[in-house]
Amino acid sequence: MDTLSSGKDLLFTLLLKVGVAASVAALLARSAIFRKVLFTEIRDWDEKRNLVLFLTPPLALGVLLRLVGHPYRFADLMMEGSFLLGLLGGRVVGPIGGSLVSLPALFIRHEWLSTPLAAAAGLLGGLIRQGIPNKEDLWSFGPFLFLSIPRWLVRLVRQARGSWEMLPLAGCVALELGRLGLGHALPSRWLFFIGAHGTWPNVLVLLATVMSVAVPIKIWNNVRVEMNLEQHQQLLLKARMDALSAQINPHFLFNTLNTVASLIRFDPDMARVVVIKLSNILRRLLRKHETFVPLREELDFIDDYLDIEVVRFGRDNLEIFKQVDDRTLEAFVPSMLLQPIVENSLKHGLAPKLEGGHITIRTAAQDGRLVIEVEDNGIGIPDVRLPQVYADGIGISNVRERLRVLYGGDFKMEITSREGKGTLIRIEVPELVPALPTMG
Repeated sequence: MDTLSSGKDLLFTLLLKVGVAASVAALLARSAIFRKVLFTEIRDWDEKRNLVLFLTPPLALGVLLRLVGHPYRFADLMMEGSFLLGLLGGRVVGPIGGSLVSLPALFIRHEWLSTPLAAAAGLLGGLIRQGIPNKEDLWSFGPFLFLSIPRWLVRLVRQARGSWEMLPLAGCVALELGRLGLGHALPSRWLFFIGAHGTWPNVLVLLATVMSVAVPIKIWNNVRVEMNLEQHQQLLLKARMDALSAQINPHFLFNTLNTVASLIRFDPDMARVVVIKLSNILRRLLRKHETFVPLREELDFIDDYLDIEVVRFGRDNLEIFKQVDDRTLEAFVPSMLLQPIVENSLKHGLAPKLEGGHITIRTAAQDGRLVIEVEDNGIGIPDVRLPQVYADGIGISNVRERLRVLYGGDFKMEITSREGKGTLIRIEVPELVPALPTMG
């Protein structure tokens, strides 16, 4: 028993107790493994084991601190932590974890009721978890839920409808009242509790117990909400990328099939060669579903595509130059990044040009950034039309939108052109390279 006669000492101790509970909850929430356990509502045995492994050490350490000296009595969260283990892990995890937390008090100070009380708290938490139909209602248990008691009572009387989140609140109050009753009825050395003289001091003790359970649940629920939002953002990103890919691929195939159709009349043998090359491209498209691919693969894809386009324009009328920095070949870029740009150069820059044309592809690595340039010597873009290029057509607008979705604001896409001289498209993105294997 630990009775505090001074109101200031009691208030200070109870505030520190709630602060310790909040600190432990916040520290545990930084672990990716523990966050995964929180996010998974239906937990297997491995996740329940992780729950015990994460929660019991800091709770047992708090009990040890209380045993070391009188000033650290606020660190003991044995009953509250056992109840939390039951709420999160169930009616098996709760008693097991609570019993483990109580061992220092049992063996060092011989507090004989510590283990039964901790196991009972864990079991009660597990039974409450089992009794609530929708487990999400557990996460509605917040620090200020007790303020809703009058409204809950009115609804219970008028509509005969209760609130499941009130069960954990009732469980906390029942456990603390039981501990106070046992502590006063039995020898003081058998059980630790914070006693107080008077009605309102004991109300503060009850409130601190409730807050020591509700604050961690509130912190962890915020973590769950953040993880849920992140997961939905990832799903939204994937959906948008799939939609953009579905938009660019039919556009590319439509133009390529037009090339094949134009060759069938004049050179059927060459049309067959083009169809074979097109089948290689389709095989690669069907095989690849990654958002990012190494630049080397993207350049290989462009080679296959340009083989078809060279046939269309004639080998004497189209030249391809590459100025590729070898350090950039393994950097990751969005899949199908270059093909719409090269196709745009061919279709709008070089196709209207009577004499021969060329396309130059350059890559470079500069201060952790990957720079890609595609330049042609086509007819160029009039100055009045240049601001509309990003919005007109599928190719360029698609590339810019995909870059915006993937990189946010951390990319640059610039188009410079001189009418009658050609167009340069410059893309700058973070240089993403595969991690090197560690030696061990």
